[in-house]
Amino acid sequence: MQSHRFELKYIIPHELALQIRDFIQAYLVLDSFGASQPDCSYPVHSLYLDSRDLYLHQSTINGERNRYKLRIRFYENRPGAPIYLEIKRRENNAIYKERCALRREAVEDIAMGRIPCRSELVKAKPENERALFNFCRYLNQLQARPVAHVYYRREAWSSFGSNRYRITFDRNVTTSPDHTYRLDPKQNNPISVFGDFVVLELKFTERFPPWMGDLVRIFGIRQCSAAKYVDGIVRLEEEQIIATGLCAHQQRLRKQQLHRKLA
Repeated sequence: MQSHRFELKYIIPHELALQIRDFIQAYLVLDSFGASQPDCSYPVHSLYLDSRDLYLHQSTINGERNRYKLRIRFYENRPGAPIYLEIKRRENNAIYKERCALRREAVEDIAMGRIPCRSELVKAKPENERALFNFCRYLNQLQARPVAHVYYRREAWSSFGSNRYRITFDRNVTTSPDHTYRLDPKQNNPISVFGDFVVLELKFTERFPPWMGDLVRIFGIRQCSAAKYVDGIVRLEEEQIIATGLCAHQQRLRKQQLHRKLA
């Protein structure tokens, strides 16, 4: 378990994101994965897992202060590329994340409810073994299964020589139902979660640094919720309602049906 981190989220226009990029270059350096790309960003794919009744989704909707999410993250479809099991936990205002890298073929064990063997870890360190065990424990306790595939392009900036401060811009966020472990970057009928807006995240491990306070004040941005998995499920529900033009009672029934379908 990494030391706790704080995350502040903002949804901003693309033009404002470019201005903020210019501002933060005095304090942070561009992530090496995005530095070689013309748009300064790299693709991120996350397969979110949840129970049949979407317990993890509902815990966020209900505003529970102590909650978590389970996801399998991957960045490319190359056979030798690793996958990452992640538990992202919120306790009050702090974020904790456990993460371990696995060889891609280990997803078959995950799909069958088995704990992959130690040799499937990219690096067999105690903290990685612990993250693997905890992920599988939560997975089996919830009887969780794949629910949604979330994709976006991430532009990431970090403090020089450390990850003490980090700012990310997530663009083109899309989601689609996915009940398989195929881990294919191609989404089926994706929908946009935030439209043309950018999700800005300010991340820090200790105190909120003064220059981040200056950033918020100068650009007049306001903190808000931007949960890609949860908001994606809500958007899928809205798409169903808009497409059919249902009345309020029918909308509630359709949401229940969609939840069962996603589960």
